[in-house]
Amino acid sequence: MPQGTQSNQEVYGRLANFHVEKCIGQGAFSDVYIAVCVVNQRRVALKKVKILEIQDAKARQDCINEIDLLRQCNHKNVIEYLASFIENNELHIVLELADAGDLGRYIKHFKKRKFLMPEKTIWGLFVQICAALEHMHDRRVMHRDIKPANIFITVDGVVKLGDLGLGRFFSSATAVATSKVGTPYYLSPERIEQDSYDFKSDVWSLGCVLYEMAALYSPFYGEKMSFLVLAQNIEKCNYPPLSDSYSRELRELVAQCIVPDPAKRPEASYLHTVAAQMHDKFKK
Repeated sequence: MPQGTQSNQEVYGRLANFHVEKCIGQGAFSDVYIAVCVVNQRRVALKKVKILEIQDAKARQDCINEIDLLRQCNHKNVIEYLASFIENNELHIVLELADAGDLGRYIKHFKKRKFLMPEKTIWGLFVQICAALEHMHDRRVMHRDIKPANIFITVDGVVKLGDLGLGRFFSSATAVATSKVGTPYYLSPERIEQDSYDFKSDVWSLGCVLYEMAALYSPFYGEKMSFLVLAQNIEKCNYPPLSDSYSRELRELVAQCIVPDPAKRPEASYLHTVAAQMHDKFKK
């Protein structure tokens, strides 16, 4: 580091260094705010995690340790981690701000107009999500909470996978917290059953996101559906087929991801390869 240059932790490492503006996201265990760093005037996302909600002391420490893994994820399609610190019994995580909203909002835009998302657009977004997940998995980092609300888009059209690395510390409370966080439409069967899970659980979730971009609703969505019925549908892979207006490759890729046996799901690198090929095909 050049002499006189402050580290990210020095610049972003305490609450007094921020002017906190509006809340842009709320979850069962965390709230996210837009904040301006008074040191350099950079606008950032400030995530406040209610660390005391995680009752197990070891899980709390693991959650803090997990932050170190985020430093390894340096990729244009992953939200940049800047710093973290604990103040007021909350874990504060300072992150790059993606200023054009999330994929969920983008999907709602098409749904409101009753217009399917063009396949060219789908591959243009999906190839970037796959690039982010391959980068993470290469570094042995699981995301654990892939869904449209955690996939962000900048004003320049760059996709950024965010909210990574911390999901597993909240997973044991998911069933209890469904009223707070919404029904877990993107959880794999092994996570619904609270079995052990690995990187292939992320692949299941990514398949659900690809399906939702094409169908404009998640594969297991249902009005007033109980958690029990949802869990049964997920375990049986019971979901409506996609429109034939989409390519065979897109429909097959969804089917390869949304299978009950994790061993039969492809790696993130395979998804990235297929997405890149299809993105190139539709650019022509």
